[in-house]
Amino acid sequence: MMTNRNSRLSALSAMLAATCTMATPGYAARPLETVTAIAFDTAPTLDGVADDAVWAAAAPAKLHFKKGANFGDKGSTDGTIRAARVGDELFLLLQYEDPTQSEQRSPYVKQADGSWKKLKDPEDKGGDNNRYYEDKAALLWPIGNSIADFEEDGCFGACHDDEPPKPYGNKYTENEGERGDLWHLKTVRTGPVGQVDDGWLDHTRFDPETAKGAGRQSDAKTGGGYEDIELVEGKPAVMSSDGKAANKGGTYWVMAADKAPFDDSRFEPGDEVASIMIAPFQGDRGDIALGLSWNDGVWTMEMRRKLVTGSEADVQFEDLTAAYPFAVSVFDNAQVRHAFMQKPVALVFEE
Repeated sequence: MMTNRNSRLSALSAMLAATCTMATPGYAARPLETVTAIAFDTAPTLDGVADDAVWAAAAPAKLHFKKGANFGDKGSTDGTIRAARVGDELFLLLQYEDPTQSEQRSPYVKQADGSWKKLKDPEDKGGDNNRYYEDKAALLWPIGNSIADFEEDGCFGACHDDEPPKPYGNKYTENEGERGDLWHLKTVRTGPVGQVDDGWLDHTRFDPETAKGAGRQSDAKTGGGYEDIELVEGKPAVMSSDGKAANKGGTYWVMAADKAPFDDSRFEPGDEVASIMIAPFQGDRGDIALGLSWNDGVWTMEMRRKLVTGSEADVQFEDLTAAYPFAVSVFDNAQVRHAFMQKPVALVFEE
């Protein structure tokens, strides 16, 4: 999944100039940036290489993100999104500028005395890691146009800061009955297995015992997913079968199908190993396929999902004459401090 591509930043800049904006009748008071899903016969290969014929034919919508951690002094970056429909499936291509590829997600590091410790952000006051994390992106779709004022505020309307004990607040919709389909593209925890982490959002408020994630919920799964690798007798429980340190040609994740008992003798002080083990989701939570790559300061993320899944936790693209607004956010090595667009984009389908 993590392949390189030959497109450079100049190609992305050209796409930014080729954007069209139009109104979304019946939904927004002001025009939204619109991306049109073209009807195409051949599906793209989800490999993070945007050289497929369908992407050459699909017009991009311009994206500008602001106020994100680690995106430079102004916290801003630019990108594009394209869309296509092939049969009963929707395909999306998200590209955005990120000068650094971040995979060092809180690994274990062997110390000079032979012990193992996890790298932690010293400024993290709780769920706010901005130093040892992963790059991510997220899309939020109202389910049944249920989120009030979404066309004006986008996902920003569901962000609630200054809510202790979390330093960056919580995510939830304002009113009961408002729900959103949350697509979370995690480059370490789900990208290597070719999936988006499919979740949903409701109005649940934070509770330290019953709702630590506030309104953020996960779609149902019957197996797979990711889990922390614990220390057993002071050493990580498992490692990848190749026995490579993550900072010496290995990976910052362990594939569950490729795990092996931990062999401490293979590592020396300063070596880093993964603290997360991953496997493909089974069930609703894994119904969005993903191919991604980072190259020359640009993330390329290709997504595929059925237009209609039948799940109550998903947005259903049943009416191809309707507009479907959605918000996009991107994360540069940040757990929660993402860069965002205040107004959403509207997905429409080619007649």
